[in-house]
Amino acid sequence: MSGENPLLARPLALAEGVEYSAGAVVSKTLLDKPAGTLTLFAFDAGQGLSEHTAPYDAAVLVMDGEAELAIGGKPLAAKAGELVVMPAHVPHAVRANRRFKMLLIMIRG
Repeated sequence: MSGENPLLARPLALAEGVEYSAGAVVSKTLLDKPAGTLTLFAFDAGQGLSEHTAPYDAAVLVMDGEAELAIGGKPLAAKAGELVVMPAHVPHAVRANRRFKMLLIMIRG
């Protein structure tokens, strides 16, 4: 059907949904709805997202490699297969000491 998201209603190998790019952070939005978003990220080594806050709870599902997170100023490591919930209004940052992929799940409301 025209206009439908081709990712819906079929299995998706998440780690294969976004590719690494040298010296970059690559993102791909899978779903963007009023209730929330699903976004894939691939971080090359040395890349990251600087500290920021969000008005909504968010979760990071690490799919490949290992993420270095900081939540409320506290460092946290998460490896493939692990999920980390980041509470709304708490400063957080993401850093790739080695390249990794993640799914960001943003819940609005």
